[in-house]
Amino acid sequence: MKKIALLIALCFTTMVFADPDDLKNNKITGTVIDKETNLPLEYATISFYSHKEEKVVDGTITDLDGKFEIKVADGTYDIKIEYISYTSFELKKKVINTNLDLGTIFLSLNLESLNEVEIIAERTTVEIRLDKKIYNVGKDLTVRGGNVSDVLDNVPSVAVDAEGTITLRGNDNVRILINGKPSGLVGLNSTDALRQLPADAIEKVEVITSPSARYEAEGTAGILNIILRRSKLQGFNGAVTANVGHPDRAGISANVNYRTGDLNIFNTLSYRYNESPGYWYSYTTFKNTGNVSDEKRDWLNTSKGLTNNFGVEWYINDSSSITASMVYSDNNGIERSTNRIFQYDSNMNLLSETLRLDPQDNDSRNSQYTFNYTKDFNDSGQKLTLDFQFEDNQQTQYSLINQDGVDTDILSQNITGSKLFLRSNYVLPVGENSQFEIGYRGDYDRTTTDYRVELLNTDTNEFEVDRGLTNLFNYKNYIQAAYLQFGSKINDKFSYLLGLRMENTQLTLDQPTSGDFEKRNFTGLFPTVNLTYEFSEKENLSLGFNRRLRRPWSFFLNPYPSRSSITNIFQGNPGLIPTYSGQFDLGYLNRFNDFVLTTSVYYSHATNVIRFISRESGDFVEIDGRPVPVILRGPDNIATEDRYGYEFNLSYSPSRKWRVNTDFNIFNSVINGDYQGTSFDSKNVSWRARLNNKLTLPLAIDWQTNFNYRGPSQDAQNTQNGVFSIDVAFSKDLLKEKASLAFNISDLLNSRSFNGTVDTPQFTTVRELRFRGVRSYNLSFTYRFNQKKKPSRDGNFGGGGDMDIQM
Repeated sequence: MKKIALLIALCFTTMVFADPDDLKNNKITGTVIDKETNLPLEYATISFYSHKEEKVVDGTITDLDGKFEIKVADGTYDIKIEYISYTSFELKKKVINTNLDLGTIFLSLNLESLNEVEIIAERTTVEIRLDKKIYNVGKDLTVRGGNVSDVLDNVPSVAVDAEGTITLRGNDNVRILINGKPSGLVGLNSTDALRQLPADAIEKVEVITSPSARYEAEGTAGILNIILRRSKLQGFNGAVTANVGHPDRAGISANVNYRTGDLNIFNTLSYRYNESPGYWYSYTTFKNTGNVSDEKRDWLNTSKGLTNNFGVEWYINDSSSITASMVYSDNNGIERSTNRIFQYDSNMNLLSETLRLDPQDNDSRNSQYTFNYTKDFNDSGQKLTLDFQFEDNQQTQYSLINQDGVDTDILSQNITGSKLFLRSNYVLPVGENSQFEIGYRGDYDRTTTDYRVELLNTDTNEFEVDRGLTNLFNYKNYIQAAYLQFGSKINDKFSYLLGLRMENTQLTLDQPTSGDFEKRNFTGLFPTVNLTYEFSEKENLSLGFNRRLRRPWSFFLNPYPSRSSITNIFQGNPGLIPTYSGQFDLGYLNRFNDFVLTTSVYYSHATNVIRFISRESGDFVEIDGRPVPVILRGPDNIATEDRYGYEFNLSYSPSRKWRVNTDFNIFNSVINGDYQGTSFDSKNVSWRARLNNKLTLPLAIDWQTNFNYRGPSQDAQNTQNGVFSIDVAFSKDLLKEKASLAFNISDLLNSRSFNGTVDTPQFTTVRELRFRGVRSYNLSFTYRFNQKKKPSRDGNFGGGGDMDIQM
């Protein structure tokens, strides 16, 4: 309740900044139109600059029909009208002392920019650029009231499985950034952190499958860059969203912005409560004895969290600006887990039965402080940026495990970490069509994991620390990188961007408990090539190559075993080394009639690939006096991998009221390797298909349906069955588009169950996992003040909106 009161107080406090209108007695109107199509441009920005001081003093945006209306005070203004990817309209030294109708303003496409040569099609939520796809989150009805994991599962090429693992084109080595930087919001456990961060806090997600040298080399699959919300509209504006749902969930979020003259203040604050039931089932048959272990685990995870993103932008002058922001996240939860283990002999006679209760308390706090300085030297594009970021993270877990009515184990874990991030970039135009860029980046990451296990001494009836399981693990990962790249455009048809990045890694693994200490130092070069050829304004071909790596993170390197189950244990491997990969991406884009087609063929070759190995550990635990084998699962560098794939995206927009989008990805993974004399060679063909349909019904009700199918997959040990699911959502604007009411159903058929088998020479395990347990319902209400609704002609690629296809 204190956090809810804090949320309401902060929202109320921010509202006192309302901009007075006493002197604004001149009404300015007009309409902004696309010169080529004669269609209205929704959400174009109209800025009024003080001619004398050359700074923005007021502004507004266009509505669905391209119209705008604003009141301004008497004065002399420079008026600028802008729309992304269009040439701006400017009106200098305009004296305003009465009402003024600017009439119809026609904007034309701007195709002169080197880095963003743009082809405008029917506008949607996906923007396709030379090295990335941009998914605009705001209009996706199916993620209202959800979290970041829900958002990412709707992004083209991206999938989130039942355990929260994020994959890009079927590859789980994805680098996740917040606002272009590593972030404490991702936290020490990215899966749990992303489930806490609300979807309402996100503006867009960038999917970067062929990163240029500007981006870090981490992530063999590519990069997902999550951009948080903030507004730059003049005056005071914002929106408040509240939601409730089943299983029990509730939340409230507010994003507000106040801009006047040279100062822009923005804040997004959210609080959420969520209950998530789950189910895990494991049925193991041991091949040497025929005995069976039948394990069932049910849980209810109750979580709540507060997230705040506050920042200030100061426009020092026309060419320089400073942005300072702070992100704070405070999350806590309780997971009540019930674990039942049944042991049978080869004739299915019951040997033993165990009931294990594992109530786990989780708390995490993340603080992040960011500073940015940007200097534009002139209008040609010469630019310098400097970034500084510091983070402080803490996560604690505590469990008192009860087995068959007796408290047996006390498990506690405290993870603390800090990150320092430094970056500088300099861009220098060369002539009219070329550009040179150089930059430096430093990442300094420290994490300490203090894991403590206390076991009941049945003789003394006291808990005693188990020195064999308790451990302290210190992890340091310092990365320094420098890059340069050069790009140019030839004959308005051919564009290229060539880059080279060098990264040096200094890794320290310190285990005071066991006395083990190791330092590693390695340096790599990472070339990048991005080429584009434009057949016309509607059709182009692109080719990308880049070298990437995957560094094992601290959880994978920590050698001490988990104890969430006494018979199935995860254990890290301090001997892991980085995975390196080289990858090619050939893409094609074409716009014809009411269709937008994008396809891609990709290939990658990786060495020292990390895979998870399941095996008998050689240890046994006693259950009802009978020894039961312990199954150990952990990562190892076992193989090389060749991955071939094809991706297909098609959007169809026959009218403003109907949008259909498809996303299809098929890939073949060929692995060659062995582990302790056992071959792990495998070939796996898998695919994923997604169809999104959005239709405006009578009474202006938006109806959106997402169909998802994830095909079966397998490797040397694991077979995963296919999964089909449907999400449905409805939305209606109210109060003259100042408010919206949305209702969505996630997993309509209650079919999002992950089933599969693990087959080894010692045992076979059949598994089923349902992380969310049951279908969920969510109702959300959004109210906007001094902020017009974003364009509603949407629906493509899991959401909607306008499509700016940029190469």
